[in-house]
Amino acid sequence: MEIRAAVLEEFGRPLVVQTVELTEPAPDEVLVRLVACGVCHTDMYTASGADPSGYAPCVLGHEGAGVVERVGADVTLVEPGDHVVTLFSPQCGECVHCKSDKTNLCMKIRAQQNAGYLPDGTTRLKRGGEELRHFMGTSTFAEYTVMPEIALAKIDPEAPLDGAALFACGLSTGLGAALRTARVEPGSTAVVFGAGMVGLGAVAGARLAGAERIVCVDLSPERLELARGQGATDLLVGGEDTVERILEMTDGFGADYTFEATGLVSVMRQAVEAARMGWGLCTVAGVAGKGEHLEVIPRWLIQGRRIAGSSFGGLKGRDDVPALIDRWMAGEIDVDPFISHRIALDDVNRGFDLMHAQDGIRSVIEFG
Repeated sequence: MEIRAAVLEEFGRPLVVQTVELTEPAPDEVLVRLVACGVCHTDMYTASGADPSGYAPCVLGHEGAGVVERVGADVTLVEPGDHVVTLFSPQCGECVHCKSDKTNLCMKIRAQQNAGYLPDGTTRLKRGGEELRHFMGTSTFAEYTVMPEIALAKIDPEAPLDGAALFACGLSTGLGAALRTARVEPGSTAVVFGAGMVGLGAVAGARLAGAERIVCVDLSPERLELARGQGATDLLVGGEDTVERILEMTDGFGADYTFEATGLVSVMRQAVEAARMGWGLCTVAGVAGKGEHLEVIPRWLIQGRRIAGSSFGGLKGRDDVPALIDRWMAGEIDVDPFISHRIALDDVNRGFDLMHAQDGIRSVIEFG
């Protein structure tokens, strides 16, 4: 079939919305009609060329939600008509990582996915006979996509798909960082660095976990006010003295939990140093630039601080994303403030411009 999609032709150049060919799903694969897709920082990061694992040409996009149209042979997890969220972090349920509660990094299709291919080592996307690679196994900047069934989460059909799309990456990453990776304890103090999509999700996750004090740090007063709406009790405009101010707020010890959601290594270091001596845990969810390094003074660790990385919030997508969406539908999570702009596929580059200007939290592509 012919579809319209946003293609990354060359790093550092605008995406090109054009007609491409999408072939039918192979065994264990699913054809999804996209209804909504968030424009995520990871898409912009890859398009810029800063991602050392990036490749082109490919169809970008990974924060999608839609409806199953057709299924290939042997598909048992979803059926036509199901509402689904796309998962760049799949869950096969069979590999050594899926069987462990210590990680969510499914290994079954990871190698091919990272190279831009579907599990059999081929693509379903073509343009004039030329193969186009899939991005993060999803390629949701398109009217339709073909994906492995283990990379789809079946969700409540009553959930609005524009909001559900945010659970495909940014919102779930933040929520999971607090609820799953850090496992924030009731009555604790948490500090979140960054009030973008991931950081606001971490604020909401800390609130859901019962944190008594939630401090959010950002350079934007407007974004900090959004953090208040998600449960932040204290707001700080970031600066060189942020660590000192957090220590003053915590009797000189630091916070039980800190979360870094900016991707800036200088802020990552602040998040480590703001963690409580003795048992403070710093969870890093932001993605740093190519070639950057986090420098940590060893004595910060010797004094009991710990650092954890968090990919997709440590969530096992097929199990945990539907559960989070159920909590949204129950009124425990407020998604509406995150959707700042609604745009068409042809405006995808405007979505990048808005993100670069820090205009709002998330632009959502709505497909007709």
